[in-house]
Amino acid sequence: MWTAVILTGIVAAVTIGGLQSIARTAEKIVPAMAIIYCASTLGFLIIFYDKIPAAIIEIMTDAFTPTAATGGFLGATVMVAMRNGIARGVFSNESGLGSAPIVAAAAKTKWPAEQGLISMTGTFIDTIIICTMTGLVLVVSGLWNGDMNGATLTQGAFLQAFPNFGSMMLMVGLVLFAFTTILGWNYYGERCCEYLVGVKGIMPYRIIFIMLVACGAFLKLEAIWVLADIVNGLMAIPNLIALLGLSGVVVSETKAYYAHLKEEKMQTRVTGRISETFKE
Repeated sequence: MWTAVILTGIVAAVTIGGLQSIARTAEKIVPAMAIIYCASTLGFLIIFYDKIPAAIIEIMTDAFTPTAATGGFLGATVMVAMRNGIARGVFSNESGLGSAPIVAAAAKTKWPAEQGLISMTGTFIDTIIICTMTGLVLVVSGLWNGDMNGATLTQGAFLQAFPNFGSMMLMVGLVLFAFTTILGWNYYGERCCEYLVGVKGIMPYRIIFIMLVACGAFLKLEAIWVLADIVNGLMAIPNLIALLGLSGVVVSETKAYYAHLKEEKMQTRVTGRISETFKE
């Protein structure tokens, strides 16, 4: 209850009250927390380095064997593994949902392809690096076989390596990550609402958003995952159709950008040769 009250109050203060200083502070702290989290995860894996090969083998084996899905066969098991993997992967990096481009579109750049390439690094960092490290931590800890789930599971794993401060470190990191994520999704929704109904729809949207934040603390984790998968799918379907329709534009913009880089490189070489000639 207190989590819901405090979180809702802070989100309301930022979105309605205009206390942007809280958001700016969190934006400065979160990159540092991301580095600390990665360093802590790496430290855990170093401490239990001897268990990493067995964990990787276990992940690869269980993903493609009938035991991974109760009562399933190989095809169904692979389908379930892919479905859950893709759903969690999309949830971690928002690829294909069309949400991240809302922020990318606000960037001032001469080449859209350049901004797109920069945005692609987010997927690699989120899923390939951070999520893989977290997954290895959970499997190495052996706690994934128990009753714990979500943040509790991750906290239990970190306590094995850092019994004195593991839970506090993870708690602070999760609070900051979650808070800034909530503010980010609020921004996404505001831009979409403004596009659909105009500026007059922003305030009603903010009120509904804050009410949903208050309800979030009382939902079961399983219900949250199901709800997230449904709404992510509703976002992805129209966005992926649009991506297919705009694929020609993407290809042409990318070719133009690489041609520009090639031309710039050639000019640099020519300028360098001319300078060397004058020196001689």
